[in-house]
Amino acid sequence: MDIESIAFRDENGAEHMFYVEEQTRINGTDYLLVTDAPEGDAEALILKDISEESDPEAEFVPVEDPVELDSLMRIFSEMLTDTDFEM
Repeated sequence: MDIESIAFRDENGAEHMFYVEEQTRINGTDYLLVTDAPEGDAEALILKDISEESDPEAEFVPVEDPVELDSLMRIFSEMLTDTDFEM
């Protein structure tokens, strides 16, 4: 299975590669479940698209609100029930 990879630049301009495990749209907001490695033990993050429709590129930031994060973790867990991915 090929996993889509995406590159992000942090505030210092350093590029980081992430691998999209799953994505969803809730109430008009896009979220990505990404990992820092394509397989094996990897750190997972949930990213939220904060860009405007008129922006030329999407801008994603890590979800930090504990209530929002908990809700999204449950949603992504349900989406991944038929895979080997563990949250």
